[in-house]
Amino acid sequence: MKPPTPAHRLLRSFADGSTLAFGQGRFDAWCVYLTRPGQLPDPPRDIDYFTRLKAIAVHHGAHQLYTDFLAVYHRTTADVSPAVLELCYWLSRHYTDDALEVDMLLSIVYAGMVAEENKARARLKKRVKRLGMHQLLLEDFSAAQAATFSRGKVWQDIDRACTERGF
Repeated sequence: MKPPTPAHRLLRSFADGSTLAFGQGRFDAWCVYLTRPGQLPDPPRDIDYFTRLKAIAVHHGAHQLYTDFLAVYHRTTADVSPAVLELCYWLSRHYTDDALEVDMLLSIVYAGMVAEENKARARLKKRVKRLGMHQLLLEDFSAAQAATFSRGKVWQDIDRACTERGF
């Protein structure tokens, strides 16, 4: 894990002191980093946040969580929007004891979609995250299945999977 550098662009801070930022990754400067208090910045992995989202969906309802994700998805562009990050905060409030974690997870997924929108060679853009969330929350894929579904596939096959689901 890389320590923070001036190149890290802070997106937001959370109530527990954690921060979310973009920084240089292996491929580009759109790598998402979550930094917990007293720890080095760590790029969240799909498998990790999908695992937590799946557990939260069991307790709070998969359809509700997917609906909240869609509220963020439909507002996502290539530009970071403070209003969308604030929306993540407000949507998370009804998750009671899980509110902080949902706020972080929605913000991480949002940052990932912004990154996808900015990748020059990405053809699917944010749709790839929607596919993973749809599979995870509505199709009952495991976190591992949803996180790895697109690996090794050509973009046309992933595009077809998205189109079949209406997005």
